[in-house]
Formats: sequence, structure tokens, C-alpha cells
Amino acid sequence: MNTQAVPAQGFKYYDFLLGGMVAVLLCSNLIGPGKVCTVTLPFIGEFAFGAGNLFFPIGYIFGDVLTEVYGYARARRAIWAGFAAMLFATLMSAIVVGMTPSPHEPWNATLQPALEVVFGNTWRIVAASMLAYWAGDFVNSYVMARMKVRFGGRHLWMRTIGSTFCGQGVDSLIFYPLAFYGIWTNDALLAVIAFNFAFKLGVEVAMTPLTYFVVNRLKKAEGVDTFDTDTDFTPFSLKDEGVNRR
Repeated sequence: MNTQAVPAQGFKYYDFLLGGMVAVLLCSNLIGPGKVCTVTLPFIGEFAFGAGNLFFPIGYIFGDVLTEVYGYARARRAIWAGFAAMLFATLMSAIVVGMTPSPHEPWNATLQPALEVVFGNTWRIVAASMLAYWAGDFVNSYVMARMKVRFGGRHLWMRTIGSTFCGQGVDSLIFYPLAFYGIWTNDALLAVIAFNFAFKLGVEVAMTPLTYFVVNRLKKAEGVDTFDTDTDFTPFSLKDEGVNRR
């Protein structure tokens, strides 16, 4: 049984998972919020939700896989990479939207208003989104890592769903009140929080078989199964930790 730490540079697929997680995060926050969709639910009727919620839960699945295979410390690095990417995308969006469009290009008359609608989120929404992502992902990874040690690596389904329950709960309770309190009615705010939380948790449950498949294949391919027995769980570190028990 191998019980030594493995540097992230020695992994074959870690960088691809990190890139996938960041890509999902950016697309969900930049493309998704530009459109509100409506679905008809049994016993409830029509319900509106942001299109970004369709794909945002996939980011949590990436976080689960990273934590389960590579450990909390390496998932922490991916979370910070995502946070940095969101910060850069936000600043770039603000600069591009804020620049004066050329009066000599006729399509700017329709392009500029469209850019303002899609990428011109208020700083309140942007700040709420970034804080919710940061806190929710770290809670998700922390719970996942601690439950893995507690259960000796067993019950992966319980750990993925349990960590998502906690992480998405924190995410929803931070984002929606900070972004929309005082704008929406309290009843509407609570309804949106409940619906989006249930939807995101449902995606995690539905994707559990795929998560099992990916995790098992990655552990075999990488030759690693990381347990965070002595990890420093502070989010304010980029140190590579974790013990491989493969």
C-alpha cells in the first residue's frame, strides 16, 4: 500500500479536470445568466429559472471527482483557479462593455445593447456570484474529504450527495439573498432558492453512476486514491498535500 504524497505534476489527467471545471464555471456564469427559461412542473405550473443553472451543477461534479481522486489540497488549487478566471472574466466584461463603441461601425447600434444585457451584470450580482462560488465549492470539497476519511473511502454516493447538499446549500443561501434581496419579494426569493437547490441536488443524484465510473477509471489510470488524513483544510493555501493509499 503506497502511503506517500504524489505531486500534481505527476498526474495524467488532473490538468484536464481543472480546465473542465473552470470552463463550466465561466460558461455558467457568463452565458447562462443572459437567458431566463420557463418550465412547467407538475402540481406547480410554470416556473422561471436562469439557464446557467442547467450546467452549473456539473462544476460541483468536477469538484467531487477532483477531491475524491486527488484530495482536498489539489481540489483547492482548482477552486482558486476558477475564482481567478471568474475575476478576470468579470473585469474583462466590464472593460469591454464600458468602452465607447465606434460610431463608424453600423452593427454597434445593436451589438452594444446586447452586450450590456448579457455581460453587464451589476456589481452586486457579480460579487454575490463569486462569493457564493468560493464558499460553496470549498464547503463541498471539505465535506467530501472529511467524509471519505470518516467512512474509510466507502459509500461514494453518500459522500457526493452529502457534500453537494452542503455546498449547494451554502451557494444558494449566499447568492440569492445577496443578489436579489429587496428586489424580489421574500416569497419569490425563497421559492427560487428552494427550486434551484433541489434542481442542483437532483442533477448530482442523477449523475452519480457517471461519477462512479469516472472516479474508478481515474484512480486506476493515475494509480492514486488520496485520503486527507493530515491535510490543513484552510482555503488560503496552495500547498500540495494528501496521502495516497493506493
